[in-house]
Amino acid sequence: MSYNRLDPAGQGQDDYYNMNNRHQSPHPQGYQLEDAPYGRPNTTSPGPGMHNLEIPMGPGAHRIGTPSDQLQAQPSYSVEHLDQNQYHQRMSLNPSQSYDSEYSLDPNAHHDAYYQPPYQPSPHEEHPLQNYAPGQDPYAYNDDDDHQPILQSHEPYGPDPHSASGTDYKGGYDGTVQSPSATPVPALRRYKTVKEVQLFNGNLVLDCPIPPKLLNQVNHAPPPERDEFTHMRYSAATCDPSEFFEERFTLRQKLFAKPRHTELFIVVTMYNEDDVLFARTMHGVFKNIEFMCTRKDSKTWGKDAWKKIVVCVVSDGRAKINPRTRAVLAGLGVYQDGIAKQQVNGKDVTAHIYEYTTQVGISLKKDIVTLTPKQQPVQLLFCLKEKNQKKINSHRWFFQAFGRVLDPNICVLLDAGTKPGKDSIYHLWKAFDLEPHCAGACGEIKAMLGPGGKNLVNPLVATQNFEYKMSNILDKPLESAFGFISVLPGAFSAYRYVALQNDKTGNGPLEKYFAGEKMHGANAGIFTANMYLAEDRILCFELVSKRNCHWILQYVKSATGETDVPDTMAELILQRRRWLNGSFFAAIYALAHFYQIFRSDHSFLRKIMFLIEFTYQTINMIFAWFALGNFFLVFHILTTSLGSSDLLGNVGVILGVVFEWLYLFTLLTCFILALGNRPQGTNKVYMSMVYFWIIIMIYLMFASIFITVKSIQTQLAKDEFNWTDIIKNQIFYTLIISLASTYLLWFISSFLFFDPWHMFTSFLQYLLLTPHISIFSTFTLFCNTHDITWGTKG
Repeated sequence: MSYNRLDPAGQGQDDYYNMNNRHQSPHPQGYQLEDAPYGRPNTTSPGPGMHNLEIPMGPGAHRIGTPSDQLQAQPSYSVEHLDQNQYHQRMSLNPSQSYDSEYSLDPNAHHDAYYQPPYQPSPHEEHPLQNYAPGQDPYAYNDDDDHQPILQSHEPYGPDPHSASGTDYKGGYDGTVQSPSATPVPALRRYKTVKEVQLFNGNLVLDCPIPPKLLNQVNHAPPPERDEFTHMRYSAATCDPSEFFEERFTLRQKLFAKPRHTELFIVVTMYNEDDVLFARTMHGVFKNIEFMCTRKDSKTWGKDAWKKIVVCVVSDGRAKINPRTRAVLAGLGVYQDGIAKQQVNGKDVTAHIYEYTTQVGISLKKDIVTLTPKQQPVQLLFCLKEKNQKKINSHRWFFQAFGRVLDPNICVLLDAGTKPGKDSIYHLWKAFDLEPHCAGACGEIKAMLGPGGKNLVNPLVATQNFEYKMSNILDKPLESAFGFISVLPGAFSAYRYVALQNDKTGNGPLEKYFAGEKMHGANAGIFTANMYLAEDRILCFELVSKRNCHWILQYVKSATGETDVPDTMAELILQRRRWLNGSFFAAIYALAHFYQIFRSDHSFLRKIMFLIEFTYQTINMIFAWFALGNFFLVFHILTTSLGSSDLLGNVGVILGVVFEWLYLFTLLTCFILALGNRPQGTNKVYMSMVYFWIIIMIYLMFASIFITVKSIQTQLAKDEFNWTDIIKNQIFYTLIISLASTYLLWFISSFLFFDPWHMFTSFLQYLLLTPHISIFSTFTLFCNTHDITWGTKG
């Protein structure tokens, strides 16, 4: 179907005026899609060929569309109007037929091993009503066998592309149809159908009917009409994400008679996550959309809030996607096997884009994914990238390709596996609504603890739970008060789309954010390559320091998102290596370019606050730099102090020597392991180092407590006892004040936030694993600056 966005009025009809109507794409006005999801149901009973889908959903109901929300002419070709065997015959009957250059007819451009014969029946032309049996609905879809694939040769969707048997057909321009010879031959001969599809400016865009079993269960337009619920739209992108708009690709939201405004654009990036992780995220997203549809008193949201929300799923690599996850997408109606093409007009396809508005929900119980009835539709956009090009490239498709077309207000970033709370996305959006200068916001990231917190049995999970909690209690609120959050986690964050845009010269936040994609090669320096492992930190700094703007970043406590954390030491090391490498070099970049704050349009008071925060971050970095030496000094002082005559005496001296040598041996072993050993290959060695550090930490805690108690007993034994003498005691003052300034502060702040439970369930595990995480992470950071891979994924 060709549609000129630059000439929507159709004034340039001379370009294709001579085309024969039988050979061109069906006129768009013949199948304008509609928008309203509900209407008066058709009271007529379904035809004999219409059966219910074997999932707990009711039968589909016809609806009466809203004319004002009808889709305009679409730049797509309807596969229902492409005859299976007669297309080339009709071409040969009109040899003098001429096509304008706007249409590109190249048989080889649309033929590959995955092509399927398109939908054949056309109730408007070839099949009059009298050809149907009495009482049979001529427009009813036939049901299929549940054990057969969606794509079958005897149905409108063609043969199974993965079948090793069967016969394909090849039509020629002479109108003949070749078939296998009846004479037995040693090998099975296969024939393929070469179809010519009319392209618009070289772009292949198809409207594909959804499977009949799914169609029968959702509200949709009565046949022969069609809407966004009856057809899935497929686009084969052959360009770079930055050229998507210039290549005149478009999305469904811009094809309505009144184009839909996208207020909220949600992206879910995934690599090879299974169906459970994907369903967990999508279930949370669907719940948020339902919540916003219930806010009837809102000026922005309400009953039709789903029309202002688009959910985009970007999968990194067609060969990497999990088959079960792909099956879930097919169940939602936003994916069909056998539609994707590898080349169009000799150009390699870079991304396969599927669009559909689903009315199917997802439920997840005990790691079992099921489809459920759903009241509110959801506009889905599934982008299946042909190659694995990392998460940053997925965000390029989201921001540069789709975002440019939809021009949304707020963009929400999610990782597959992160489950947002039932109203968390709304609270993130509300932060932007209340603060017009808010450029980015993030919520509270929680570690997924499982039912009843059973995952806390794993010390690694408990340790990470404590880290997440204390970061959300101490770090994020403090940084939000100053207006600059050092990092908005990519697993759950949101940005104002207009704030991300570059200036007229092409410089800006997005330009810096995506610069790392092309710097991950040999031409990038060590500093730059490692810095862009944490490109989200670069983006946050660029937003706050954007020239002639005064954007700020905020933390939203009420917006929560649960994420799965590494439960093995090997996975944790790989994750922390990337985090630390990126955060360390990105923090240096931000501190070294602090002067860029003065090019912004912030007030003088705000700039002073930024300088104070940068000073605080500098002090933190200095402490982190010397953490390795500071920990050893504390260990050495405390263990040697136990050798005093009034403490353990000779026993303390012997224990001090033994543990000091154990410390040095463990430290040296960790250094050697960090030089390039694969954590997955030597997991037992890594775990033995963890146990050694736990033993060392237990002895260090014993020394601290024992020395403190002894110092108090010494003061109490004096004849003239005074409480001020305890405070004046140098040993007591040094130990107690230093410990209280850290651990007691954690307790107080946790109670002030009314969230103290992690102090009782995860504090001890964190304390014991602190040496290994801090020391080994430092070694891993500086011993692997050459390794700029993404760790656990991609």
